[in-house]
Amino acid sequence: MSLVNQLSLFIDVVQQGSFTKAAALHDMDNSALSKQIKKLEAELGVQLLNRSTRTFSLTPAGEEILEQAYQLVGSLDNVKSIADSYQAVPKGRIRITAPLHIGQGYLQPVISQFMTTYPDVEVVLMMDDKRSDIISEHFDVAFRLGRLDDSSLIAKKVADIRGVILASHSLIERFGEPSTPEELVNLPSVIYSNGTLTVDTVRLGESPDSSQFKSYKMKGNYKVNDVRTLLSAVQDGLGYAVVASSNLERSIESMGLTTLLTDYPLCNQGLAIYALYPHRKQTALVREFISAVQKHIGHPPLWEQHIPNFASLYPVKKGQ
Repeated sequence: MSLVNQLSLFIDVVQQGSFTKAAALHDMDNSALSKQIKKLEAELGVQLLNRSTRTFSLTPAGEEILEQAYQLVGSLDNVKSIADSYQAVPKGRIRITAPLHIGQGYLQPVISQFMTTYPDVEVVLMMDDKRSDIISEHFDVAFRLGRLDDSSLIAKKVADIRGVILASHSLIERFGEPSTPEELVNLPSVIYSNGTLTVDTVRLGESPDSSQFKSYKMKGNYKVNDVRTLLSAVQDGLGYAVVASSNLERSIESMGLTTLLTDYPLCNQGLAIYALYPHRKQTALVREFISAVQKHIGHPPLWEQHIPNFASLYPVKKGQ
């Protein structure tokens, strides 16, 4: 293994904080990875890591060499990215991370077509509603709802997303259809909660003609961290829910659902799907894949077809 590859492994061990996690990134055994780090230390003639049974720490030499390794490996990655950007036909490996509903609903159809069109492309798709570290886990592109405040990443908007308030017909039959935000939040709700994100408030205009938003606290005895399960619970009449329209995979009529308070402005807080990637010089492969996803989703986004008269719902008032 080359010195550069060994330095790359050394970086991954430090970033991951674990030989096991770093080995998994490269489909290696722990013993094989450990052997490469020992060979690197022998080649350099210095000890890089102080090892104990369960942990390790950087030696003074390791700290200095790590800093230089970042620069060296980063420069080589940039060279590869520039070369790849001039390839006529996309090829190579692309590692993608995305939330479950985006990966299942919007990326998988694109990946199927993409790999058929470009048979030399290898795709790794990792779906998780918890955000991955794009740099340390070696992802080429991440699809996220909302941007990351990270200067080392480039964000490209794929599509805007608007929120909707959904309830089942059976819930409306039991409680009546709300005509104000106050009446809405007195109904039972199903709340999305995943890690640090809990959607238990709804921001609506103070009146249908108001450009001022107000936050209303939702009442709900059921919290769930999976959107498909949340929608199923709404269909079962357990409560209404505030969801991103991109979560809809078929028409709300076929799901037995209806929209609520559509004459009120609903705050979306700039919600959109973004593609995030770590290199300012996009590779041809990343550029082509993002373009394919944008084309598949379309404008307006294809999920808006699942709600009748979507464009006229939750009107945006002047000054918002």
